[in-house]
Amino acid sequence: MTVEQYLEWAERQPEGRYELVDGVPHRMSPEANRHLLVKGAAFECFREAVRKARLDCKVLPDGGTVVIHTHKAREPDLLVVCGSALDLDSMIVGEPVILVEVTSPSTVRTDTGDKLIEYFSLETVQHYLLVHPSERKVVHHRRTDTGKIETAIVSAGPVRFDPPGFEVEVERFFEDLPPAKAH
Repeated sequence: MTVEQYLEWAERQPEGRYELVDGVPHRMSPEANRHLLVKGAAFECFREAVRKARLDCKVLPDGGTVVIHTHKAREPDLLVVCGSALDLDSMIVGEPVILVEVTSPSTVRTDTGDKLIEYFSLETVQHYLLVHPSERKVVHHRRTDTGKIETAIVSAGPVRFDPPGFEVEVERFFEDLPPAKAH
């Protein structure tokens, strides 16, 4: 399938979320409550930070389709688009600046491998954040001015997203989880 065919097909599905991988729809697994709590907290943090910075950006929860190429489309857990790049009547989110995936045991391999390469193949993507709920850490990949991808692993404090120009506190992603067990 092409992305266009996939979106028509996806609209007719009675339930479930899918991604298009190499022309084939793949159903996404149901999410554990830990995943949902962290994803919700991340959305709140990003939305609050964008508003506080008074940026012309929108923070979207999962559900938006990011087209990688003709036969591949992904649905990140959260994304940020800036300027007038958001078509309110489309299922496709064009020109994302930040993409976020909350990892789970069933997705961590794809999130840290294939999606890292795919997302940075899009010229507008400046940041890819992987949130690891079990470890209470994030891995921040960012595109530098020279086009290189730099990586930082953060377990406390702020993560800066520049561009577009805001930061979020990592600990806030995990504040709804029970305290971490000492090892």
